[in-house]
Amino acid sequence: MKLMSAIKNNTILFFALIGLSAILYFLFAYHIHRSDFTNVFVIYAALFLLFLGIYQPKKNNFLILASVGILFRIIFIVAIPNLSQDFYRFIWDGRMLLNGFNPYLFTPESFIQNGELPINQAQELYKGMGQLNGSNFTNYPPINQLCFVLANLFSSNSILGSVIVMRIQIILADIGILYFGKKLLEQLHLPVSAIFLYFLNPFIIIELTGNLHFESVMLFFLVWSLYLLHAGKWKTAAVVLACSIAVKLIPLLFLPLFYQRFKLKQLIIFYGIILTTVVLLYLPFFNATFITNYTQSVGLWFKTFEFNASFYYLARAIGYQISGYNQIAVIGKIIPLLVISIILIITFFRENKTSIQLITAMLFSLSIYFFLSTTVHPWYVASLVLLSIFTKFRFALVWSFIIILSYHAYANNVFNENLRVVGLAYTLLFLFIFWEIRMRQYIFPTKKQ
Repeated sequence: MKLMSAIKNNTILFFALIGLSAILYFLFAYHIHRSDFTNVFVIYAALFLLFLGIYQPKKNNFLILASVGILFRIIFIVAIPNLSQDFYRFIWDGRMLLNGFNPYLFTPESFIQNGELPINQAQELYKGMGQLNGSNFTNYPPINQLCFVLANLFSSNSILGSVIVMRIQIILADIGILYFGKKLLEQLHLPVSAIFLYFLNPFIIIELTGNLHFESVMLFFLVWSLYLLHAGKWKTAAVVLACSIAVKLIPLLFLPLFYQRFKLKQLIIFYGIILTTVVLLYLPFFNATFITNYTQSVGLWFKTFEFNASFYYLARAIGYQISGYNQIAVIGKIIPLLVISIILIITFFRENKTSIQLITAMLFSLSIYFFLSTTVHPWYVASLVLLSIFTKFRFALVWSFIIILSYHAYANNVFNENLRVVGLAYTLLFLFIFWEIRMRQYIFPTKKQ
């Protein structure tokens, strides 16, 4: 507390923390590779400490903290992502569309193996995305594809140019989250400073702006929709929520939770608007082959891919003991049913009428989905970080720090997931969640909050 007070009263010290953070962000953006896990972790941990030192003393100075958050993002502007290679596929999809191809109908591998180069820098992009990504059909929804098109519309011959345009889109989306997040916090009579737990969070800056994950665009539409819903503009909120789904499919999980929010007629109209908007957005890409390819691609996340899982790894271990082989094909069929069942329990047996109750239900529904998933990439946690600032829970912030341990799997250029590290990370997280729930006793409230 004395240190925070000293920072608050010492302008030079405060700006020194900003300067040191800027240097570390620069090092992270331009001089760190994910195989160098020790440096990744040390710099990441240091940035979190500096984040707390910058946020806590000045949390009521909106303009200063907003400016600092934008500054840190601009540092990454010409950096090639170093913790993820997904952006190569983003560029591929965007250029496919610009060249008249439906990206949902072809895999990059199908062209490369036939010696065809349908877009500029095709071989370089295929090599960058890797065989695993390049051999599967894209599953990025239409508005996400539009973002990829915009990136290549302004730079169709340069990977760096496309990266810069995508990064600008993500920064603008985060600024939009800052705007609507602040307004929603004000309407909910919550501390406005909570928005900086998202906007200044090193995890958000590195994973979204740095590594070009479009969760920020999805979350922009989501928080905008929640603001409109709270303001009573539920029809417009439905359209905007559909746009969020058309960036990432994750918000589909939230649809049952609106059950208590509306009367039956309104609920039907609300769902109808969402369905109609989503269908219209997908319509330009629609045909029978699209449905087959898209469902096949989405299914991989339940029946093939494995990374940084928690309860699934326990189930997998039990499956090995019983059958002697990986039971992901069986477990992957059970997971969606289990997730849906739990969300329906939250829908019908938890009070979700007020905006805070609804958002809290979203937070726990999505958390449970991740806890049961076969694959939990670090950037997935961004959704939880944003949702949490509108609730009394802060476990997502702890997870946003602990999640860096998942990159241990990429140490020494060879992917090798250490289950002890995974177990340690989730043990720490679950201990904190257990403590927080005991402290709050808030998940299943009996009165309005």
